[in-house]
Amino acid sequence: MTYAIIVTKSIQKDLDNLPNEIQDRVYAKISQLSDNPRPDGVTKLKGYENEYRVRIGDYRVRYEILDENKTVLLLQCKHRREVYRNS
Repeated sequence: MTYAIIVTKSIQKDLDNLPNEIQDRVYAKISQLSDNPRPDGVTKLKGYENEYRVRIGDYRVRYEILDENKTVLLLQCKHRREVYRNS
C-alpha cells in the first residue's frame, strides 16, 4: 500500500534551496512517507481536514494526504519561522 508523492515545481524550488545536509534528511523523510504517510512524530494540523506536518530539524514539511487516490501532495518545505506564514 504505497502512496505516490507529488512534488510541485514550487516545492522542488524550496527543496533545491535547502542546505545540502538538510536536503538529504528531507528527501529521506519524504521517501518514507510513500510507505507510511502518518508515521510517529507527524502532527495533524488543526483547521485542515487532511494536512500534516513533519519536523526535520528547524525545517517543516507540510503535506496533504489524499487516501482515495493513494497520494501525498507536498505543500511546503521551509524553515519553521516561515512555514506557517500566509502567503
